[in-house]
Amino acid sequence: MKQQKRRFMFLLAMVFAVSALLSACGGNGGGKDASGAKNANTGSNAAVNSANSGGDQAGPDISQEVKLKMLLVGGKPADYDEVFGELNKLLKEKINATVETEFLDWADWTQKYPLKFAANEDFDIVYTANWAFYNDQARKGGFLELTEDMLKTYMPKTWEAMPAVSWDQAKVDGKLYMVPNNNMEVTDKVVIIREDLRKKYNLEPINSPETYAAYVKAVGANEKGMSAFGAKPADGWKWHELDQALLEQQNEWNLIDYSFPLAYKLTDEKGQLFNVYDTPEFRELLTYYKDLADNKGWSKNIVSNKNDVWQDMKAGKVGSYAQTLGTVGANLAELRRDKPEYEGAIVDLTPDKKKIASISTQNGMAIHATSKNAERSLMLIDLLQNDKEIHDLTMYGIAGKHYEPVGDDRFSAGPSAANYTGFSNWGWNSPLNRKDASYPVEADEILKDWEPKVHHFALETFVFDDSKVKNEVSNVGNVMLRYAIPLEYGLIDDLDKGQAELIKQLNSAGIGKIQEELQSQIDAFLAAQQ
Repeated sequence: MKQQKRRFMFLLAMVFAVSALLSACGGNGGGKDASGAKNANTGSNAAVNSANSGGDQAGPDISQEVKLKMLLVGGKPADYDEVFGELNKLLKEKINATVETEFLDWADWTQKYPLKFAANEDFDIVYTANWAFYNDQARKGGFLELTEDMLKTYMPKTWEAMPAVSWDQAKVDGKLYMVPNNNMEVTDKVVIIREDLRKKYNLEPINSPETYAAYVKAVGANEKGMSAFGAKPADGWKWHELDQALLEQQNEWNLIDYSFPLAYKLTDEKGQLFNVYDTPEFRELLTYYKDLADNKGWSKNIVSNKNDVWQDMKAGKVGSYAQTLGTVGANLAELRRDKPEYEGAIVDLTPDKKKIASISTQNGMAIHATSKNAERSLMLIDLLQNDKEIHDLTMYGIAGKHYEPVGDDRFSAGPSAANYTGFSNWGWNSPLNRKDASYPVEADEILKDWEPKVHHFALETFVFDDSKVKNEVSNVGNVMLRYAIPLEYGLIDDLDKGQAELIKQLNSAGIGKIQEELQSQIDAFLAAQQ
């Protein structure tokens, strides 16, 4: 009897083993989603799998149609229904899915975004970024963790195209929760000048602080009614763009936050902080600025300027200003279109220095932690980044209406361009992005020259938590506005006295406490990387 019972139990175990084996062979691991939860929208279909993979091997199971929901930041485009209607036709064909999008308007997205997660609303895909709750929601469990196996299986094109450093940058506490955009943006500042004025005064090509100073002085001395350099510090910007070029970039430093003057050297693996305002390099820059101010480089009223600097330059009131390469490139295209009588040029004042690129989490897409369609969501993001037809459609709209293709990589605005714009489709920026056909070739050449000079460093993804020093950060910011800006614009005659007073006021405002807290966080961050 015991022997019969053992034989029965053995046969029963064999039945279960065979059943488990057959189940494991069916599609995507028994119809579970990427989080391991049972997914009612997945199943097994050998014919669809074979067709999906070209007949060579079984791919992800797409036999069951799914409807995905996506959250994007920005206003809903007027022609959303038309463009996404075309998108859904393509998605149905390619991954047997459709997508519906909810837009969180710019006016109140910062309030609504976290509430969507707190209420655990039903959605699958969401735009996120280092400035749009990425770290916060990743740590709160709002996003699904993405594993290497998931990425290789459900978004193979993205896995192949994405640089390894981009995946690393997107990790939070060692885990990945975002598919970052794949489109490097260098954050260094350049200057747009009036090239016709440079030629008029027979000046050398501008490629350094010294050659730029010669330009500013020449324009200041000879062009009546024009400020050679324009800025708008009234915006509350506490560290203007020219500072970034002539101090931060020139010395290969990295300022942690432009709200306070603490930095470290890019080459310092320990990230030892120092007060930028208390350095000989800053003192030299003050002398440089004072010389320009004394030679009519800008108006004495610059600190209260409220005008749009770019519009003033287009109107012939400003001879140069500093901004990012992308912004200045667009400005130059606009100048050539609207003011052909002016000749503009983009100049890099620090061409031989290391360059810093925005980290990959500047834009990206994540999967809601409770999504029932994580696999198909990843497949959609894979198409958004890497399928040219889908990428063009979602980025630029319908060809012939919202944009006109110019070759394979450029475009010009179509008659209805304004009806498809203004939202966060940058979440799937990729090498397939087109550039405006009017975008200057020289801006592309500068970027190409910069790419090998981009410097990646250990603190590249560090984010400062200022919760313990919020009052001190606010106080220091007020000191910078009151004491640093007039000093930097050469409006204080005694530079030594002005610099000493600035440092004194910063110490009283609590710069030391900020530095201590910040250094502690940097040390902990670096220790965790080892």
